[in-house]
Amino acid sequence: MVYKFRTSLVQLRSSLHHDFALAVQHEAIPQALLGMDVLCQAKSGMGKTAVFVLTTLHLLAPKDDQVQVLVLSHTRELAYQIGKEYERFSKFLPELKSVVVYGGVKRQQHAAAIKEQKPSIVVGTPGRVIDLVEHGELNLEHVKYFIVDECDKMIDAVDMRRQVQKIFVKTPVQKQVMMYSATLKPDVRAICRKFMQDPLEIFIEDERKLTLHGLVQYYAKLTPEEKNLKLTNLLDALDFNQVVIFVSTAARARELDRLLKECNFPSIHIHGGMKQDERIKQYNAFRNNQARILVSTNLFGRGIDIERVNIVINYDFPMQDDKSGEPASDQYLHRVGRAGRFGTKGLAVSFVSSPADEKALEEVQSRFEVKVPELPDKIETESYMNQS
Repeated sequence: MVYKFRTSLVQLRSSLHHDFALAVQHEAIPQALLGMDVLCQAKSGMGKTAVFVLTTLHLLAPKDDQVQVLVLSHTRELAYQIGKEYERFSKFLPELKSVVVYGGVKRQQHAAAIKEQKPSIVVGTPGRVIDLVEHGELNLEHVKYFIVDECDKMIDAVDMRRQVQKIFVKTPVQKQVMMYSATLKPDVRAICRKFMQDPLEIFIEDERKLTLHGLVQYYAKLTPEEKNLKLTNLLDALDFNQVVIFVSTAARARELDRLLKECNFPSIHIHGGMKQDERIKQYNAFRNNQARILVSTNLFGRGIDIERVNIVINYDFPMQDDKSGEPASDQYLHRVGRAGRFGTKGLAVSFVSSPADEKALEEVQSRFEVKVPELPDKIETESYMNQS
């Protein structure tokens, strides 16, 4: 099916050299433009965000004091990134304003931004959206497009699902609902459908197809004491644009960042315990290539899209989340998906240093029917890095 965007979006496509050629966009955008509800599971880096951003920008007819698009995100960083995408894609649509809201910042600051900018689009985390609504500072009575990104994370966690439901009932009955994620369990799909009316469903039923084409994956079996030396040797030996190193705790993120700085690596770190302004500062520094190495907890594991990242290192192998029950294989998929975005090449190296790590690696290989080989002594640069 052929779809045509308003002239300003076509101009933008040309200026950004964006051809919208990815399969999920070809399948989802035409139906979304027709007003259908959409429930979409597709691989990380396959352009899901562009589906709802472009669709809503095309369909919007802005009216003063009317929020017509509401996008919910499970983390502040992802909300901030989606807001930046709306800014980028609305370059030739100056009449369309967007505001991003999240916790860690005074509510009054966001209330003032909404009052001053009169946005058509609000992107935010559920808690802050509810806070603004309950204080009469955000009116959702005119919402036409209700979007949940990384919906499995939002819907699977009972407390966050209740927040989404609370917001949902504050919006009109007649609206378009779109939900997206890279992983979507059958029981979560069933709950998502309850928010929708006869949705277009795009699923990857064969989980083998969830692993990323063009992404080279290895594991290295080490003792915990050997990890630091192995990491620094890898960073010395590999060619990279930017690297994300995943660790299990905030304390380890701080300590590993300190160690890398002492070894003169251009490193920064990020974790959920930071104050919001510091988190955004670190996110922007990495996004703007002011630092080439980011040490992160799982905070950075979902949805965050930094185009230059071509290597991911699991310093700590992902484990099942005791609170949400999210399996290690889901976390692995989301983490390694930070490299090899939009079908490009990338490299993922995972350190395995305990029986639990070995079991989690087996789970990954079994679920996705992929063989993750042991890290060789030498990796050819052409195998994981696009050549200019």
